[in-house]
Amino acid sequence: MPQVSAEDDARWMRAALAEARAAQAAGEVPVGAVVVQGGQVVATGRNAPVGAHDPTAHAEIVALRAAAERLGNYRLDGCTVYVTLEPCAMCSGAMLHARVARVVYGAPDAKTGAAGSVLNLFANAQLNHHTQVQGGVLADDCGQALSQFFQARRKAQRAEALARHPLRDDALRTPDARFAHLPGYPWAPHYLSDLPSLAGLRLHYLDEGPRDAQRTWLCLHGNPAWSYLWRRMLPVWLAAGDRVVAPDLIGFGKSDKPKKDAFHRFGWHRQVLLELIERLDLQRVVLAVQDWGGILGLTLPPEAPARYQGLLVMNTLLATGEQPLSPGFRAWRQMCADKPLYGVGRLLARGNPHLSPAECAAYDAPFPDAGTRAALRAFPRLVPEGPDAEGAAFARAAAPFWAQQWQGRTLMAVGAQDPVLGLPVMQALARQIRGCPEPWVLPAAGHFVQEHGEVIARRAVEYFAA
Repeated sequence: MPQVSAEDDARWMRAALAEARAAQAAGEVPVGAVVVQGGQVVATGRNAPVGAHDPTAHAEIVALRAAAERLGNYRLDGCTVYVTLEPCAMCSGAMLHARVARVVYGAPDAKTGAAGSVLNLFANAQLNHHTQVQGGVLADDCGQALSQFFQARRKAQRAEALARHPLRDDALRTPDARFAHLPGYPWAPHYLSDLPSLAGLRLHYLDEGPRDAQRTWLCLHGNPAWSYLWRRMLPVWLAAGDRVVAPDLIGFGKSDKPKKDAFHRFGWHRQVLLELIERLDLQRVVLAVQDWGGILGLTLPPEAPARYQGLLVMNTLLATGEQPLSPGFRAWRQMCADKPLYGVGRLLARGNPHLSPAECAAYDAPFPDAGTRAALRAFPRLVPEGPDAEGAAFARAAAPFWAQQWQGRTLMAVGAQDPVLGLPVMQALARQIRGCPEPWVLPAAGHFVQEHGEVIARRAVEYFAA
């Protein structure tokens, strides 16, 4: 085909940009395309998946269809397709099938680009047609149009979310941008703010898998973690066909964060969890708990035993206040008091050296400043230290249930390297739970045993299926 000048490429890309602007005006992602043959525009196309209810209605596909109809041939020999965004695999395949001579795109697409960014279909030597590809024409203009669109959409989504769940004056909300692109955490957020105890505070939770699953894993995290802690276990349970519900306690993760330490009370957090379980009507539950997830969670099943069929318990305790707190816990509580701005990700990495920097950053994400850390300061002091401490009465009331009435199966996994709630504490807890087998000890795991979660999740699936 004849040589095309850089000026001509820029001219046709500006025509594609005009189509992209028209797509944006129609509420679509701003991507536009034009098909040129012999120095003349044969057809144009703009993104239309939303309006057309058609997942194939990308700008390139729309333009290819129009060009083929006008030329009376699905082979588009000698044609050049100009598109503002690097084509995806679907569009690249269509252009190869149409025998397009040349593809010119503007902005690269690091997520789905099939012309070199993620993969390069056009470079496959086994194909019997080879299309020339050139990228980066007016890349800044094309990329800016997309960036501005998505910024505006995120702003609108935040405004909509705020309208549904207005932020209370006495609380803070970690910006959504802090949770963007977290490694290993692809699940959609769910929010509630109308539970009676919440009184308008927004509670975040994950809810994945079929609602009528044979098992529902209710995963309760501890301090200073959040639902991100369960990311290694969720895929295993979902692959087994189960449902997984993992809330962020108020003050943690994506949930709202009251500004004052004194807001956090044992009984209040327990009541929120009871109301969440009832609202979601969780059935056939395997209660999965660790740290504060167990301190709170082990008091829940006596309220509705029929909902529960199993217990997966890791590095926690039934905090009745009848036994003195361990030296390890006292040291932890003192550290929290002395260094209230400690790095959460750095803390997790101390016992889990396999964590990547991005995973450590994910643990830090909910707590960008001192104002968002009230729960981190409050929870170490809330662990019942004597029989009169708040929360101790709930644990003592639950003790007879676990010792005498519990009918479900129990699996206990213990991180042997935990200096606070390690094997001796867990062996004592095992003696308090009816039918609890010997603890399964993971020699390399520490307090945050879920960071070794794949093997635990697989064993738990087999164990509770039996």
